[in-house]
Amino acid sequence: MHTGSCLCRAVRFEVAGELAPIQACHCGDCRKAQGGAFGTNIPVATANFTLLSGEAELTAYESSPGKERVFCRRCGGPVFSRLKSKPEVVRLRAGTLDEPVAAELGSHAYVASKASWWPITDDLPSHPGERPAEA
Repeated sequence: MHTGSCLCRAVRFEVAGELAPIQACHCGDCRKAQGGAFGTNIPVATANFTLLSGEAELTAYESSPGKERVFCRRCGGPVFSRLKSKPEVVRLRAGTLDEPVAAELGSHAYVASKASWWPITDDLPSHPGERPAEA
């Protein structure tokens, strides 16, 4: 079992089961939404994701057609994103998990549009655009 929260801790959740590898997304939308060089996401089956508190504090922004970024309305902390086409999965923001996090960085996506000031120095799989489904 893994637990986590938003910045103000009004939104608390738990994730059952093993965590998938962390995916670093370097697209411009993730940079803007996270305020950093990239977003870090972990796909989680909605069946394994349970909100413990703060459901009323969650609000969503449709950043592109069919994609919602869900965050705490109190502190502005990002919690997860979801695609209308994949209601069975949320993409949990890795930084919201309480330590220790039992997952490692697994890949980079949208590196063709990465921040010019952030070098990628590891040997993990890097994709110029979206990460292939089988990767």
